[in-house]
Amino acid sequence: MKGLFHATALALVLVAAGATAHAAVKKAGPDAGFVALYTKEYTWRGQQMAADEDTPAGQPAAHLPDVSEAAQQKKLAYWQGVLTKLKAIDPRTLSRQHAEDYAVYRFQIETLIADQAYKTYQRPLAGDTSFWSDLADMARGTLRTEEDYRNYISQLNDFPRYFQQNTDNMRAGLKRGFTVPQVVLAGRDAGILTGIGPAAPEDNLYYTPFKKMPANIPADKAAALRAQGLAAVRDKVIPAHKALLAFFRTEYQPGAVKSLAAVDLPDGKAFYQSQIREYTTLDTTPDQIHQLGLDEVARLQAEMKAVMDQVGFKGDIAAFNAYLRTAPQFYVQKPQDLLDRAAWIAKSFDGKAAQYFGRLPRSRFAIVPVPDDIAPFYTGGRGGPGIYLVNTYNLPSRPLYSLPALTLHESAPGHAFQMPLASENKALPPFRRDTYISAYGEGWALYCERLGDEMGIYTTPYERYGMLSYQMWRAARLVVDTGLHARGWTREQAQQYLLANTALSEHEVTTEVDRYIAWPGQALSYYLGEMDIWKNRHRAEKALGEKFDIRNFHDAVLELGSVPLPVLDARIDRFIAEGGKSPYGDEK
Repeated sequence: MKGLFHATALALVLVAAGATAHAAVKKAGPDAGFVALYTKEYTWRGQQMAADEDTPAGQPAAHLPDVSEAAQQKKLAYWQGVLTKLKAIDPRTLSRQHAEDYAVYRFQIETLIADQAYKTYQRPLAGDTSFWSDLADMARGTLRTEEDYRNYISQLNDFPRYFQQNTDNMRAGLKRGFTVPQVVLAGRDAGILTGIGPAAPEDNLYYTPFKKMPANIPADKAAALRAQGLAAVRDKVIPAHKALLAFFRTEYQPGAVKSLAAVDLPDGKAFYQSQIREYTTLDTTPDQIHQLGLDEVARLQAEMKAVMDQVGFKGDIAAFNAYLRTAPQFYVQKPQDLLDRAAWIAKSFDGKAAQYFGRLPRSRFAIVPVPDDIAPFYTGGRGGPGIYLVNTYNLPSRPLYSLPALTLHESAPGHAFQMPLASENKALPPFRRDTYISAYGEGWALYCERLGDEMGIYTTPYERYGMLSYQMWRAARLVVDTGLHARGWTREQAQQYLLANTALSEHEVTTEVDRYIAWPGQALSYYLGEMDIWKNRHRAEKALGEKFDIRNFHDAVLELGSVPLPVLDARIDRFIAEGGKSPYGDEK
């Protein structure tokens, strides 16, 4: 998860706080060696990464991370050493809990190594994220103490070095033909322009935290901090963005690769397969995924046609989708109206929560609009701990019939529900509480969209069709992603496939296809993850019969944190063997 909570996002989201807490657990034998290994590495990992754009808003570190080539090679060597030690541990000698931890941890380390080996850091931008736009989250956060402000100022002063290292990495990627495809870079300099801002440094985004400072900071210290912050913005932040803008416009964008396909990148077939494994946790081939997508698209068409018959529409799916994209009744005129409707839907779930979940997270979330500088090419919504972002840009492309499914996915019981439950679960080691694996996280969120059907969240046939269209969208991604990256599909071919099979607006189709082009493999995680959760639910229902309790099943899935799909399968094996009992005992 990166920046404004991407679903994503990259496969792993790092929060270093508490990385050593689990080390205090006393274990004997092989368990002790394993605990010592992951505790040391995770602490080190946090030291390498916790200062970057994934640092929680309001908790700035004293510097930005070292992303130089030398630092990247150091990470690669370190994690390769950890993997060698992991291979020397037989997981069959570990306790049940630590054997499960081992499977999760080894996947994390193998994924980290693969990213370093393929030098994905040379492409520090994806579909709608980038290292420069992600850093803007710092300015939108809340600083509470004098130390927070001093650390924030230190980070601002570190911009030139950090930007230069990322630029060096991008230039190295240019040299070997490893860039984001040129066609999706149009307009991506908007976030750089935001960092340059208006002529007056006082109006720059990064000066925002100094405009209203906490009352607990004495006036004289506040004045000094403002002066230091203004100097950092004027002398470091703005020049760093100007240098990046010149590089982006004169070197990177003109020199970026023309091919859309990941397989055309250096060692492209192996690279794309590594991205498939990272985002799906499976060793499935592009051809297998493509065929599965075609099969699921055909199956979902039958469900969608049934809803069309229910509302009396005469015509095919493409015609119905075209009608939905233009009928005024499905769109609002004001951004606040879209936010208000999203809030109503979220509260509708609250009224159902206790019927479907035994343990609820303590964390709450806010509903806020996507920032203006990234909204034009951002997804329709995104959620995570404490936040549900709703894109209010281009309201004619934000249909109300899709909003319930979007809300269940991005807020509760999706991302803004699952992630806090993981971070609040102190029975898990930190590397499981604070990380994100896309197949599990996105699979869960997509499962929540379909779950909304039995929860009664969809109140009209059109809203249910919106849910089915979202299911179709994710199934079609299996076809589109593999089509683009392994089968020679064009951008227009991918756009037409989504337009024909989903009710997404043309704007959404454009931004989504560009996201898949720039982020190979990530789009595959959603539907494959959802399919695995439903497979496990159906076999638990069949095995347990009247003993099956939906709350206990959901708690068993969510107590895992974020795990590879085979680990989820093994957990449901145990759930069935234990008679479907709650992982929390009698607690409800």
